[in-house]
Amino acid sequence: MSVINREFEVRSSLPADKLFKLCLDFDTLAAKIEPQAFKSIDLIKGDGGVGSIKRTTYGDAVPFTSAKYKIDAIDASNFSGTYTVFEGDALMGLDSATHHFKLVPSADGGAVFKDNIVFKGKGDAKPTEETLNQFKELFKNTFKAHEAYAIAHPEVY
Repeated sequence: MSVINREFEVRSSLPADKLFKLCLDFDTLAAKIEPQAFKSIDLIKGDGGVGSIKRTTYGDAVPFTSAKYKIDAIDASNFSGTYTVFEGDALMGLDSATHHFKLVPSADGGAVFKDNIVFKGKGDAKPTEETLNQFKELFKNTFKAHEAYAIAHPEVY
C-alpha cells in the first residue's frame, strides 16, 4: 500500500472560532454556496457527529460524482477534526483519504486552515502531482467561497 501525505493551507481574515463554526455548517451550506461543485451532502448514518457517515454528490464543475466519508473526530476546543473518505470516484482509484484539519489562530486576528491529508493507495497506486494540484485548487476555491459567504453574513459568523 502506498501512502502520501500532503498539507494544504489557506489563510483567512476570519478568526478560528468563526471558521470552525463554518466548517461545522459545511454540509448545509455547500450546495447553497457552490451549486456547481456540490449537489448535496446527505447523512447516511449517525447524528452528524463523530462516527457518522455522509455522502457527497458533486456538481458538474467537479471531475467526479460522489464520495462517502466518516467523521472520525471533532475537537471544538482545538478547532480541529478528522474525517476519512472511504468510497466513491472522488478517491480517484485510491483506498482512502484521511483529512486532519486544524484552524490555527494568527497574530492578525485571522486564522490559517490547515488540512493534512493522508492518501492511501491500493497497492502502488497514488495520485499524480497534477491530480494533487487540481485537488489543491478545488480545495482553495471552495474555502474562499465559504469564507466570502461568512464575511457576507456576519450575523451568523
